[in-house]
Amino acid sequence: MFAIAIHGGAGTINKNLIKADQQRLYETGLSKALAAGYAVLEKKGSSLDAVCTAVAALEDCPLFNAGKGSVFNHEGFHEMDASVMRGDDRDAGAVSGIRNVKNPILLARLIMEKSEHVFLSGNGAESFARQYGIAFEENAYFFDQFRFDQFQEALKNDVVQLDHSPSGDRKFSTVGAVALDENGLLCAATSTGGMTNKKFGRVGDTPMIGAGTYANNSSCAVSCTGHGELFIRQVVAHQVHCLMSFGGRSLEEATQEVVMKDLVEIKGEGGLIAIDCLGNISLPFNSEGMYRGFQKSTGDRFVGIY
Repeated sequence: MFAIAIHGGAGTINKNLIKADQQRLYETGLSKALAAGYAVLEKKGSSLDAVCTAVAALEDCPLFNAGKGSVFNHEGFHEMDASVMRGDDRDAGAVSGIRNVKNPILLARLIMEKSEHVFLSGNGAESFARQYGIAFEENAYFFDQFRFDQFQEALKNDVVQLDHSPSGDRKFSTVGAVALDENGLLCAATSTGGMTNKKFGRVGDTPMIGAGTYANNSSCAVSCTGHGELFIRQVVAHQVHCLMSFGGRSLEEATQEVVMKDLVEIKGEGGLIAIDCLGNISLPFNSEGMYRGFQKSTGDRFVGIY
C-alpha cells in the first residue's frame, strides 16, 4: 500500500467568480504535481522523494504561492520558507527568509540530510545552499505581473495581506505534500512565499516543525495551509499526532477536531492534508475551498478545489 496527498492552499475561493479556464489551470497544476509524486512511489521510491518531488513541482508552477509563484515582501523581493520531515527517526529540515532559491523544499531537505541542524534562515541558509550547489534564479524568474499588482495594491493600502485575486478570493497559498511508501515510511513537506507585503522578516507556520509540518510513523504525516500565526499558536500538525497517539482518535477524527473545532475557536482559517500509517487520507478545511488532491495504489484518485 502506498499513497500521496497534496495541497496548493486554502481560503475564500469564490466558485462563482472563477472562470472555467482558470479552474482548469489550477486543476492541471495540481494533477501534474500529484502525478509526479505518485510516479516516485509507483517505482518503489521513498515517500521522502515523493513529497519533495510533488512540492518542487508546485514550486515550479506560478499559480501557487511558493517558489516561482511567491508573492512580494515589503521590500519588493520574494522571501520563502519550507520544511520537510520523515516519520521513522523524526529527522527534519527547515528554512525561512531565503531569496532566489529555485526550490526551497530541496534546501530544507539538504539541511536535514547534510547539516547537524534543523532550521536555517536568511543569508546563512543561502550560503549553505550555494555550498551544496542548490539552484538559484535571478529576480526575473520569480516576477509575475499578477503578484506584482497584488503587491502594489498592498503597498498603496499599507497592509500585509494574503494572496488576493481580483475576484476577492483570499488564499493561504502554501503548498504541501504527505505520503506513505511501501516500506511504511511517512513523510511531509510544505513550502510557501508567505504573505504579500510582509515586513520585519515575518515567518508563518510553514517552516515550523510541529506547526505547519509533522510526520511520525506511529501516527500520521501532516502538511498545513492557513493563517500561519493561528496555526503556530495551535501547533496544528503536532496536535493531530497527539490526538491520535494519546487520545485514541482515528486520522479523520483527529483532523476534524483540530481544523473544525480547535482552530475555529481561535478564529483560525485554513486546512491541512494528512495520511496515516495505514494509508488513510484526510483533507479537512474550514474555509470555502482548498486546492487539494490524492492518489492511492488502490486506484483511488481525486483532485478538487471546493
